[in-house]
Amino acid sequence: MRTGQTWFPLGIPRALDFVIGEAKKNGVRLILSLVNNYKDFGGRPQYVEWANSTGIPVNNDDDFYTNHVIKGYYKNHVKTVLTRINTITKIAYKDEPTIMAWELINEPRCQVDYSGKIINEWVKEMAPYVKSIDKKHLLEVGLEGFYGDSIPDRKQYNPGFQVGSDFVSNNLVKDIDFGTIHAYPDNWLAGQNDTMQMEFMQRWITSHLQDSRTILKKPLVFTEFGMSKNDSGYSIEARDSFMNTVYSSIYSLAQNGGTFAGGLVWQLLDEGMDSYDDGYEIVLTQNPSTSSVISQQSSKMIALEHTLSNKH
Repeated sequence: MRTGQTWFPLGIPRALDFVIGEAKKNGVRLILSLVNNYKDFGGRPQYVEWANSTGIPVNNDDDFYTNHVIKGYYKNHVKTVLTRINTITKIAYKDEPTIMAWELINEPRCQVDYSGKIINEWVKEMAPYVKSIDKKHLLEVGLEGFYGDSIPDRKQYNPGFQVGSDFVSNNLVKDIDFGTIHAYPDNWLAGQNDTMQMEFMQRWITSHLQDSRTILKKPLVFTEFGMSKNDSGYSIEARDSFMNTVYSSIYSLAQNGGTFAGGLVWQLLDEGMDSYDDGYEIVLTQNPSTSSVISQQSSKMIALEHTLSNKH
């Protein structure tokens, strides 16, 4: 069984009903993100813009996390999404087993507070709100994995900067069910060679797995990673090798500890979706070698799941 991750724009089109219906037919489980950090697909800047247009004083996009009116907008959106009745399946989203988990926000960042505390307060408010409507589904924050001030020593594993989230404290919130990490070493460590980027990747994976096991005591999912075609060292062979290395680490760590629950590459597109190209796109029908890498990993993880389930 494969898991896909997506987010949807503000206002829910019937097209999403169709996506969920098709996922259901094909045995795909979904992680649906409730808002994007960036302006694409609406994003939190849209919420701030709405507030500003009604005369509510706002300073910047980070008011999304603190302004009570804007937080009300977000809660209204969450309630609308979770209680929506799918026009195709006739099942409310909050009751739909095809949906594996909700994500509070894709890649939350906060420029006015790099400690992670502002985002943490927002998660502590929004996570129980989601659970008050839907107790059936898993919930995750949408974090990239950056460390904040809760464990200062951990900041050494960041790629030389912080973004205002805190992997440890944000994921310790009671209603958060599993942790997530993203990694784009070709972007975060631009200018460094492949060896240094892969060394960072291994440290990133290992440190977060250790924290998930010992501090969070929650599963960990690698929800985004990839290699951009815009990178100077890009080739399909280099991307396949990069993906194989990451997948091998995930499999090995899942096999030995069980805390690592899988990895999702960013991003798979179908033919004709060129408007969504961002350099990281993979069209499986056009890249058979990459398709093989993903297929092999999926088969291995499914087999491992069955093996671990039989042991218990």
